[in-house]
Amino acid sequence: MPMMRKMIYFGLGALSLTREKAEKMMNEMVEKGDVNKEEAKQFIDEAIKKGAEEKEQLRQMIKEEYEEIKNQFSLVSRKDLEALETRIKALEEKISTL
Repeated sequence: MPMMRKMIYFGLGALSLTREKAEKMMNEMVEKGDVNKEEAKQFIDEAIKKGAEEKEQLRQMIKEEYEEIKNQFSLVSRKDLEALETRIKALEEKISTL
């Protein structure tokens, strides 16, 4: 697996805090008396919201890095490649009729 893909998966995994995991953690804290139920609910809601925001920030950062890498190495997009293939086929047809 390429390093970039591993980094993406690691980043998304590290930022992912599912409601189930957060609730389990907070229920344990409520049982121990560390927090009350309202504090636990507020924490869970804030953690989920923050996780979603951080995920979006990470996605944006990855997108920007990808664009920079693509530009540095002059990579061709699939759309561009398909357009070139179409043009080549049209030229081949013109040549074959000469």
